[in-house]
Amino acid sequence: MSSTSRKYRRTACTGLALAPLVALAACGGGSGTDASAEAGSGKGTISVWAHQGQKNEASALQNAVKSFNSSQNKIKVDLKLIPEADYTKTITATDAAELPDVLEFDGPTMANFVYNKKLAPIDTYVSAKTMDNATDASKAQGEVDGKHYGLGMFDSGLGIYGNKKLLDAAGVKYPTSLSDDWTAEEFTAALKALKAKDSDGKTLDLQESGGYANEWGTYGFAPIVWSAGGSLLKDGKAEGALDTPAVVSALKTFQSWKTYVDPNTDGSAFAKGRVALSWVGHWMYPAYSQALGDDLVVLPLPDFGNGPKTGQGSWAWGIGADTKNAKAAGTFLDTLLNDTNVTAMTTANGAVPATKTALAKSSLYKEGGPLQLFADQLAKPCGDSDITKSCVAVTRPVTAGYPTVTAKFSEALNSIYGGADPKSALEKAARAIDQDFSDNAGYKIP
Repeated sequence: MSSTSRKYRRTACTGLALAPLVALAACGGGSGTDASAEAGSGKGTISVWAHQGQKNEASALQNAVKSFNSSQNKIKVDLKLIPEADYTKTITATDAAELPDVLEFDGPTMANFVYNKKLAPIDTYVSAKTMDNATDASKAQGEVDGKHYGLGMFDSGLGIYGNKKLLDAAGVKYPTSLSDDWTAEEFTAALKALKAKDSDGKTLDLQESGGYANEWGTYGFAPIVWSAGGSLLKDGKAEGALDTPAVVSALKTFQSWKTYVDPNTDGSAFAKGRVALSWVGHWMYPAYSQALGDDLVVLPLPDFGNGPKTGQGSWAWGIGADTKNAKAAGTFLDTLLNDTNVTAMTTANGAVPATKTALAKSSLYKEGGPLQLFADQLAKPCGDSDITKSCVAVTRPVTAGYPTVTAKFSEALNSIYGGADPKSALEKAARAIDQDFSDNAGYKIP
């Protein structure tokens, strides 16, 4: 895996690697009735699995478990951390009966685990207070057919970081909020203006060095599809959603930006001032802020006609379908998702808090904070299907067939960036997605 992909997987953004997603696509299909956990006594020892990500994240989770265990004597949590590179593959390969009472999972994998009866609905077991305090975007990621299977401690978002000094020197006017975002044409014009003042003509960082035939390709650039009025999947079909003329045109524009892109092989193109703009997520703020100080500005992605869009979603928590003590699992989740623990975790990893109260108090993301844009975007969630001009944060398709969707779209994106005809590449991807869905009865969850 490339250095860019490794960097992306370590972030609080998604944690997904393509290999586990492809493995998910090979899972057996769901059948029969919806999985339903046993309530149990609400007492005793419960097992909890989580991915072992950044050191600070792991410490925050371990501290949360230690505090929970010492705060009462009815429930004991037995926490097991599994290396992030192996985590999704481990859940995929483990029989539902052997999974823990509580497990963490990466957002886009959820529907596949529901399909394969590895997760149970949590609505009955977490408190109404916990559910009501979750941000709408977090709830959208965790919902299938009106039931919630997961809630997150944190969320994610995309934007464009700008170097104010370089933008001003080139006479480039830039947006300050969602309400005055660049159109795609204005963004392209800004690149041209910056090029005229740049010694090598490279003015943009798109995290290119790892390629785009991976989850970064989907997470980072599906917003172009959505902003052009298209979708990765609509009503269970990609044809007519992914390959519309507007999406083809938008990705031709994306293709045209390559001439302005610094390959960023050392990962420091923006921080060292080689480029004026960097298209990436919230997770780069600490490094960029340290490097640029007051010259750092945070901008929304450009509008291709259907309003600016961003990806969202991240790791979430759910209840194993075969647990015999879902009440105790729910009690633990209520504590894990309280302000103290969410704030500790998001302080550790810099991500966007996924609860309303923690978000409102966050020094980074609150109103007037340096990353308010990301909170503003998540405050206008689209879910995964109703992608209107007025919403901004789009959930990647909540379907057990997501592994195929992301594999085929990112493959097409990578080939388009490399010079392939956008229309042909998108049509090919749409046909492959639809064939897979047809072969698997639409991945409908019974």
